[in-house]
Amino acid sequence: MRFMRAWAAVLAVLACAATASADSLPWIAPTDVPLPAGVRSARILYRDEPLYLDPVPGAPRRGAAALGASLPVYGARRGAGCADRWLLVGASAWVCENRVELSRASPLPVAPEPKPTSDGLFYRYYFVGPEGSLGYAHLETAEEGAPDAELQPGFALAVRRTANKSAGNPFALTTHGLWVPLRDLGPARPETFQGVELDGSLARVAWVFTQEAPIFAAPEGRKLKGEARAHLETLTVLETRTSRKRRWFRIGDGQWVEDSHVRAPTAAPPPTSLRPGERWLDVDIANQVLVAYEGTRPVFATLVSTGKGTGKSEQATPIGEHRLWVKLASADMDNLENDEASRYYAIEDVPWVMFFKKGYGLHGTFWHHSFGSRRSHGCVNLSPLDAQRIFYFTGPRLRAGWSAALPTPSDPGTLVRVR
Repeated sequence: MRFMRAWAAVLAVLACAATASADSLPWIAPTDVPLPAGVRSARILYRDEPLYLDPVPGAPRRGAAALGASLPVYGARRGAGCADRWLLVGASAWVCENRVELSRASPLPVAPEPKPTSDGLFYRYYFVGPEGSLGYAHLETAEEGAPDAELQPGFALAVRRTANKSAGNPFALTTHGLWVPLRDLGPARPETFQGVELDGSLARVAWVFTQEAPIFAAPEGRKLKGEARAHLETLTVLETRTSRKRRWFRIGDGQWVEDSHVRAPTAAPPPTSLRPGERWLDVDIANQVLVAYEGTRPVFATLVSTGKGTGKSEQATPIGEHRLWVKLASADMDNLENDEASRYYAIEDVPWVMFFKKGYGLHGTFWHHSFGSRRSHGCVNLSPLDAQRIFYFTGPRLRAGWSAALPTPSDPGTLVRVR
């Protein structure tokens, strides 16, 4: 009987709402305007189209939408700064109507871009060879006239696909729309190393970061002939001892490795600014290890490569407590504007980028395998699969069809402590 009365009250409320005019509904703002009949989505016409927190000029950025994505349209509003209507295409995410194409089609779950493959990468990557190369806007006329770009040796290109201009004359199409002779390029060989899921303890995992780790019968004991562990091999630690300021790890009966060849996570007090139960990342520069936490509980650990600089060097990873201020599915990285650089580099579409202080961040790395050693220009390098794991672990969340996301009070940036 009580159940029937409750439903009667609900039906009465619905009946009142049905007879009210749209202007009187509390969830309709006075400035909202109706959309054309049947409109369900907005197709993004430009790469990395800005999304804003509010439909007003100068509003803070909320993120960016990927070219070709079809985002759901939840409402529309007229306002300054947009000649047509402002469209609400996500939680606190507005875009101007004249930057999109309205459609009656259902929103696509993702943009028409490649999905990450089994190695955590969106694209195949190639390095420009020692003689450099040239890029052309059109395959049909490639190498028949003036080039559209000159590519320096060592630059890394993200390749969407390859095609033959003629028999035996293949070209690669980069994400920047250039056709480059495949004969001038060498394929990247990304590392498939992955970290370890944890059950709340840091004590039982370690990794070999040198080319190989010799095995000893005991701490400071004799080396076991023919026994070694391979580069980036994951070890199960059964016991840890310290001798002459070196840590030794027992990985089997009468089998020990020492920390000049092995990296292992170390515990440290949580950051002072941590919120109860919050997810956060701990980057231990001395051990070149990242640990992901939920509150005080470690849930994932892996090797990283931090900046090779020290102190206040530009190539030093900044020490301290930071928060992710933007996340991007991929981003170009280079130092071509640095007049003091001893060596220039340019890398297209670096995957899984999470910036935590200005241009310093965490990201996937396909151009080296030196995880566990300092190697970067200041960022925290992870294997592509580990970067993907951390990207989905952290906030702000990147919505389907977005290429970048900035934090909001309800979707804050994850805390990153570098020590």
